[in-house]
Amino acid sequence: QVLQYGSACQKKIGDFSEAALSKVSTKDLGEVGNMITDLIGELKSFDAGEEQQKGILGFFKKKGDQIDALKTKYNKAETNVENIQGMLEAHQVQLLKDIAMLDKMYDLNMAYFKELSMYILAGKKKLAEVRAGELQQAMASGLPEDAQAARDLADQCERFEKKLYDLELTRNISLQMGPQIRLLQNNNT
Repeated sequence: QVLQYGSACQKKIGDFSEAALSKVSTKDLGEVGNMITDLIGELKSFDAGEEQQKGILGFFKKKGDQIDALKTKYNKAETNVENIQGMLEAHQVQLLKDIAMLDKMYDLNMAYFKELSMYILAGKKKLAEVRAGELQQAMASGLPEDAQAARDLADQCERFEKKLYDLELTRNISLQMGPQIRLLQNNNT
């Protein structure tokens, strides 16, 4: 019983931590960032007045080619902007889903924190009762058979105290996860 005390809740926290790590990944704009950089390069090189020929004949001859080149550059830039817009909108939808998921994770983490706190408080109370009651009676009898029973009970109390310490460590992990979840949520926002 001592070894199993609170272990279900500890397992929940462990599973929860793994789920949190698997669901939350670093969000960066990687490909979108590269596309934006390329687009900025295109827009900087976008010059409507380039390649002007000298003389009136050269001017009329090349004007049609220049207009076609200008339309091509414009269409390419417009397509890139639309691609970036689509990727950003998809990224925004994913971030909104992640924000909702992180909100649920925060609530679940708080429930686990409260459950662990309950186990710890109940365990400390029971440990104090056993040490003040049964252990004192077993040690006070002075009989040899009670001495071994007292020693066994003292060992069990010690193991249970270590188990409570493990639960407190797990609770601290849960306590630290709350602000981390909120930080990730704020970054996504």
